[in-house]
Amino acid sequence: MNHRLLRYFAAVADEGTVSAAAETLHITQPALSRQIRELEKNLGLQLFRRGGNRLILTSEGAEFLSVSREVLRVHSHAEMIAETLASGTMRNLTIGAPQTTLIDIVAPFVATFSQNDPTPHVSEIALSPEITKDSSDHDLIITPQRAANDHASLLLATLPIWACVPRSHEWASRDSIDLGSLCEQALILVPTMQKSRQMLDAALNLANLAPRNTIEVSQGRLAQALAAAGRGVAVLSDDTHFALHPLRILDERGQALRFHLYAAWRRDHHGSAMLLNMAQRLRDFCQLRYGRSTAPAPEDDTLEDMSTDTC
Repeated sequence: MNHRLLRYFAAVADEGTVSAAAETLHITQPALSRQIRELEKNLGLQLFRRGGNRLILTSEGAEFLSVSREVLRVHSHAEMIAETLASGTMRNLTIGAPQTTLIDIVAPFVATFSQNDPTPHVSEIALSPEITKDSSDHDLIITPQRAANDHASLLLATLPIWACVPRSHEWASRDSIDLGSLCEQALILVPTMQKSRQMLDAALNLANLAPRNTIEVSQGRLAQALAAAGRGVAVLSDDTHFALHPLRILDERGQALRFHLYAAWRRDHHGSAMLLNMAQRLRDFCQLRYGRSTAPAPEDDTLEDMSTDTC
């Protein structure tokens, strides 16, 4: 049904006369009368009856007016959203991230949003080399996996992988530990799907090392709880809890294990410019939260096609 006819009908109902409604709508009175007759004919309903010099809604007209106003409201809302999308701005922002990133980085970042920012909707995604599906469901993906060329991305931070021990541990006065020494301890490990575990396994494989004993748990907070209880050294990338002391892990070359964190989005996204700005804000937030040492190097301060993951 033509929404224009519904708008004309509502105007006549509001004004009470065709002449007054025609003036409001900036059309002629005969043209408006024809439109109302056409609407009544199409519906098979009498919408108005005369009451003196005014038009009064019939009972069916009053009920149809309620439905018409709802249709006009939805149509107006759809037009407004279309205009917003065409302008490249966003009313809502969906963000997807793996569990640790969501809890430690995305949620605290969302807490800094103002009323002028899009309404955020955050959800957990699995860590996967292929982010196409996730980016079709989310505007912005925060992930340690660099996106393919059909996506734009920004390097947010370079973050360390920690070996976490209680303050009573013999390593508590140190700031780093080598892989060989680490393997002499019981290691509390997160699942292999997490980036910190993948990086540790790769480094151990390159050094031809294997831990003496391991305990695998479902997520990082539990690993830290067990470390605090003296059950071993928790290896993860999470923010530290339970007053644990974090040490950087050095590989066989003496370099700290670390990984890159990216923001990624579809290149054809209508709000690409706004998403780039949001990613840049998140990059600044990461630097403020974790210190300048985690900031991307100047040569990496670019979009995906110019940045290189060297981890």
